[in-house]
Amino acid sequence: MKTLTAKEVEQKLNEGKTLNIVDVREDEEVAEGMIPGATHIPLGSIADRADELDKEKPYIMVCRSGGRSGRASQILEDKGFDITNMEGGMMSWEGPTK
Repeated sequence: MKTLTAKEVEQKLNEGKTLNIVDVREDEEVAEGMIPGATHIPLGSIADRADELDKEKPYIMVCRSGGRSGRASQILEDKGFDITNMEGGMMSWEGPTK
């Protein structure tokens, strides 16, 4: 599984790169703030909602600490997606949130 640190993701965003970020936390968690531009698909829905994602695009999975996003990454990799897991999750995120 490919990984990036939260700092690496933040640097890519600061450089103006367009990233396809999927936040797999629960509703109450994302209500506290998520990375601007991220899409919210809770982990429990990721397999059923995979058709909402484009297999031609790479995705970065995010959760609170990296565990759930790791599981989401595996589910989507098994379906043929190009996935990277953000290590440390939002607990490591120092960038802006919305």
